Amino acid sequence: MTARVGVVTFPGSLDDGDAARAVRVAGAEPVRLWHGDPSLHGVDAVVLPGGFSYGDYLRCGAIARFAPVMETLVDAARGGLPVLGICNGFQILCEAHLLPGALTRNQHLHFRNRDQFLRIETAGTAWTNAFQPGQEVLIPVKNGEGCYVADPATLDQLEAEGRVVARYISGNPNGSQRDIAAVTNEAGNVVGIMPHPEHAVEALTGPSLDGLGFFTSVLKHLVGTPA
Repeated sequence: MTARVGVVTFPGSLDDGDAARAVRVAGAEPVRLWHGDPSLHGVDAVVLPGGFSYGDYLRCGAIARFAPVMETLVDAARGGLPVLGICNGFQILCEAHLLPGALTRNQHLHFRNRDQFLRIETAGTAWTNAFQPGQEVLIPVKNGEGCYVADPATLDQLEAEGRVVARYISGNPNGSQRDIAAVTNEAGNVVGIMPHPEHAVEALTGPSLDGLGFFTSVLKHLVGTPA
């Protein structure tokens, strides 16, 4: 049976179509979810895509966190549903307190758009089990508020528990503390990543195919998860 992966569209979402395409390329069925509909329609996993939800008013992700779909999603994620937040989706996950820390204005105060090397630090999540720890990947980054910050105790805890999922290498594009590009929750089912793996799934449009592993990972995870 083909896995069904939901992709949420908020007002201002930019990369929901790309995320849905990446899900399809990986071999799953993308299911479009609407911010105003609290139902997840029985999906097996969810992607919160990049963009500018609600115009980034107040704070990136601050309004989206209160969307009807998020009320359902937060409970489902705490119950084990795999959730991937990409860029703005990462910001929403932090605002919803599904992930620690926050994403703030890039330290250099400029929007940064470039192909970015990352090092995968842990393969022990629902979204990274297709990789090897230490594997280097090339994925586009495009953000103006992608600087990951947290208090020192939280950063130390993430490090100690192996919850830093990926780090920037060959240059930090936004000043994120400890070069953090992605983190996960304690259970490993929720991952937030600032770069865009959905833009690196096809040779025609991406700098590599390295992003595809995030989407094939969740399919592998779902196969190994009891119904």
